Amino acid sequence: MLSHKAKYALKALLYLAQQEETHVSRTIEIAEAASIPKKFLEQILLDLKRGHFVGSKQGKFGGYYLLKSKNDITLADIHRLFDGAIALLPCASLNFYERCSDCVDESECLLRHGLITIREETLKAMQGITIASLVKK
Repeated sequence: MLSHKAKYALKALLYLAQQEETHVSRTIEIAEAASIPKKFLEQILLDLKRGHFVGSKQGKFGGYYLLKSKNDITLADIHRLFDGAIALLPCASLNFYERCSDCVDESECLLRHGLITIREETLKAMQGITIASLVKK
């Protein structure tokens, strides 16, 4: 399941994606429109900024805007940023791989092979869903 942080990040990105490209959205504006607690949103926006998904502008008319195109931000990107691996076990992960300590022969592990199949299908689906595609629906 998605964490609250990932869910709120997606809601914030959806809000930003629906604004004019030149619009800079204040934190309170995003929080109210997307029903996200403001303090929690501030941390999420900082994480999104560190991940180069959003940019920020300081000052009286400051706020946040999409840095990366809404066509290029996928569910997989946000899941990995906030929740880590998409795979169900580290031995089946692409980016967070770790060998299982109780595995005798990884190449013969039936569980690992099944979980790699699940990871591949899940990743394919998550990479196919962009912020832009969600806004269109």
